Amino acid sequence: MQAALQQEFTNMIQQHEKLVYKVCHLYAADAEDTRDLFQEIVLQAWSGYIRYRGDAAISTWLYRVALNTAITHKRKQHKHNAVSVPDFLHANIADDAHSPYAEEYKIMHRLIGALQPLDKALILLYLEDRPHAEIADILGISISNVGTKLNRIKDKMRKQAQPLLQ
Repeated sequence: MQAALQQEFTNMIQQHEKLVYKVCHLYAADAEDTRDLFQEIVLQAWSGYIRYRGDAAISTWLYRVALNTAITHKRKQHKHNAVSVPDFLHANIADDAHSPYAEEYKIMHRLIGALQPLDKALILLYLEDRPHAEIADILGISISNVGTKLNRIKDKMRKQAQPLLQ
């Protein structure tokens, strides 16, 4: 029984590995921190997997676990006065440096990197075209709050980006 459950869990993690890494890259400071956070998320998911009731899609449940773990991880880092800038802010973000949108893409990622942890999670889910209801379920907020927060975040980012784009 235990071996079957472990195999089922392993398959689920392998199937949704990109989802977990997406969260890790958004909240981790560097490659080592990304690996640590990935392991921490998998550990938290394993401890909660037995209680997963199937009320939501497995990807929704895993997103919730990953985001909650990442936010807690980030808070612990701040308590230790660790100043971290996500890897993707240093990386060559645009695949094509000659793309007309390369600079805008870098600015957008820099602005997302500066958001509060919950706002980062909200934007990540929004950029993945997740429905407001699913975002609300993952983050534990109301659907109307999702829309309100998204509008505020987008307005704030638009205002911050405007001087950088001129």
